[in-house]
Amino acid sequence: MEQQKIIILDFGSQTTQLIGRRLRELGTFCEILPYDKFPSDDRGIIGVILSGSPFSVYDPDAFKIDLSPIRGRYPILGICYGAQYMAQLYGGSVEPAGSREFGRANLEILDKEDPLFCGFRDGSQVWMSHGDTITGLPEGFRATASTERVRYAAYKAEGEKLWGVQFHPEAFHSEQGMLLLKNFAVDICGSRQDWSAASFVETAVKDLKSALGNDRVILGLSGGVDSSVAAVLLNKAVGHNLTCIFVDHGLLRKDEYNKVMEDYECLGLNVIGVDAGDKFFKALEGVSEPEHKRRIIGAKFIEVFEEEARKLGGVRWLAQGTIYPDCIESLNITGKKIKSHHNVGGLPEKMNLKLCEPLRWLFKDEVRLVGRELGMPDNLIGRHPFPGPGLAVRVLGEVTREKVHMLQEADDIFISALHSWKGKDGKSLYEEVWQAGTILLPVQSVGVMGDERTYEQVVALRAVTSTDAMSADWAQLPYEFLAQVSNAIINGVKGINRVCYDISSKPPATIEWE
Repeated sequence: MEQQKIIILDFGSQTTQLIGRRLRELGTFCEILPYDKFPSDDRGIIGVILSGSPFSVYDPDAFKIDLSPIRGRYPILGICYGAQYMAQLYGGSVEPAGSREFGRANLEILDKEDPLFCGFRDGSQVWMSHGDTITGLPEGFRATASTERVRYAAYKAEGEKLWGVQFHPEAFHSEQGMLLLKNFAVDICGSRQDWSAASFVETAVKDLKSALGNDRVILGLSGGVDSSVAAVLLNKAVGHNLTCIFVDHGLLRKDEYNKVMEDYECLGLNVIGVDAGDKFFKALEGVSEPEHKRRIIGAKFIEVFEEEARKLGGVRWLAQGTIYPDCIESLNITGKKIKSHHNVGGLPEKMNLKLCEPLRWLFKDEVRLVGRELGMPDNLIGRHPFPGPGLAVRVLGEVTREKVHMLQEADDIFISALHSWKGKDGKSLYEEVWQAGTILLPVQSVGVMGDERTYEQVVALRAVTSTDAMSADWAQLPYEFLAQVSNAIINGVKGINRVCYDISSKPPATIEWE
């Protein structure tokens, strides 16, 4: 049976991926594509969503497309910018709002029979976030919902499956937002709600077998969840044609190389370990700019993989554990880069190997569900995310072996304490936290040890809670825990005399410091 999917055309909104997550939670597969890249192969497409955007529809640089090939063929839902764009495109008017409409609002449902609002109650809270507003609808369009300040909070085209809403149903504060998306995906588009981790595995294995055939593949393992799940998935698809390479670039956590190699023994993977620390440290000498470090590390990884591929002979593919947030942050549709992930923006332009990224459209929690579906052990599935460039992006400034060793010792104390300290419901703090790590700062501070003045390094502890890494909040760890960790680091790691705790959320900060 052909897989159904809803296409989300991304006009650059920060919440586009959240729309996708909500649809996946409804058991409906979706693909998020650039606004102007509607697929020529329309098999399985049951509906289209137009996302929000940072632009106004009348901006000279606003993203605009011809919707005539789509309109009438599929149900369409425009959200925020998407709704305003369709209203303007078909003859309506959009103007700057008197003041930015941001925050909670309450809907008045004007058409109780509208299938998009089936089951909605009057006064249902929604989340607004726009600086423009629709002031006139096109001919043949009618308002279906309003708020106190927004006359056309929602509209529908008469006789068509075309809707627009100026609020964000994907946002948490839209109380019945999931119901609206369900009404669209299931009742209007006809989704069978059959997408799941199990169905993803079945489809992905079939697609990988078709794409790779009998070609040989190498996969760059990092020890993290993403590359490990990608390895097991590929192993299921191509078996002995897969060789996994775990590169020790000298920037791993303390004793991680040996621990990870032991973990992989239980997965039945063909894994080669490569000690390449000298190459990476030499390439990083004198480099302190974060993007430059990431590009160097990405290029050096490719060198190592291609060298190993030549030894093996006949390798055509390089597989990676790239996931969707990596792609979003490396370069979103507006062209604004947050940072280059080493396996996306950090890759060299020319490579001798073709890329295979079977998890590219999955969020982190979905990757974990796929791993469990594949029967992987919890100690691998539950590992915190760790940056591909390793501790190079947690040593701020130039990277040296001495700094990395110092950071490894401090980080090991922090992570070990998270594992051993019990939090709510008997879970460890490690299980309650999405990601944690230690950052070595490029500053020194005055301290006193043994009645003597010291002038040594400062580290910052970072721990966040999240569901998908696209947004995150700082973890409110117990003061007693932080005091214990601080004392252990200062007393146990030579060269560090001060410990700070990072209480920044994402946005505006990122999870990693570089």
